Amino acid sequence: MIKHHPQQDLLVSHANGVLPLSMAIAVSAHCALCETCREQLALLTEQAANSALNPDGAHAHAHAHAHAAKHHIDQESIHTAHIDTGNTQATNVPVMDIDAMLAQIMAQPAATDVPNNAPLDVQVKQQHYTVPSVFRQHLARPWQILGKVSRMRFDVDEMNTRASLLHIDAQGEIPQHTHKGYELTLLLAGAFSDINGDYVPGDFIVLDSQHHHSPKTVDGCLCYTVLDAPLHFTKGLSKLLNPIGELIY
Repeated sequence: MIKHHPQQDLLVSHANGVLPLSMAIAVSAHCALCETCREQLALLTEQAANSALNPDGAHAHAHAHAHAAKHHIDQESIHTAHIDTGNTQATNVPVMDIDAMLAQIMAQPAATDVPNNAPLDVQVKQQHYTVPSVFRQHLARPWQILGKVSRMRFDVDEMNTRASLLHIDAQGEIPQHTHKGYELTLLLAGAFSDINGDYVPGDFIVLDSQHHHSPKTVDGCLCYTVLDAPLHFTKGLSKLLNPIGELIY
């Protein structure tokens, strides 16, 4: 069962369309795997849409009344003008033909570019994994392989932010490290564990400089990761990797 979820403010920001691409991908992918957050996001999205379409219900209501009053005054002015001039001719006010408009809309060709929300197949080192469709536009780059760790870097164009698919082979482990910034890990397939516990697909884990861990996996796993600064290795010979930390993870 999924134990780690995005905080409420992330869901609200995502519903309002203000998250950076790297984090929006993470929240979308998590919601594809988590029914609870998916339902909550749907409600938040509906609220955001209602707020955008009707930002001030009272103001809109007052505006409607003012418009109706103005329309009534205009109609009275036209009627008075007809009486004063004795003109019984109909005014040249166009009348909207609703039936013709609907017929024209229905005559338009059907849309052919239908969004494909089917899960995707990802292959790395002869392993096949199923991932949410949100990754569809980001899987064109090759895998970069360093021992038991393989990485596909995404192009999110966000300054120092790095977003990647990360695969760890069976019996693989990331050396103990902390973080100079934040690290988001969304487990997509398989399982891994660290000093904080065990994780299952859908778990949404955010760590920062207050955390140290060394993720390890028995059977292998696939994750989506986002970092805004390189890792900082803290134990043994792995400290020698710090100068090239951003190239590894």
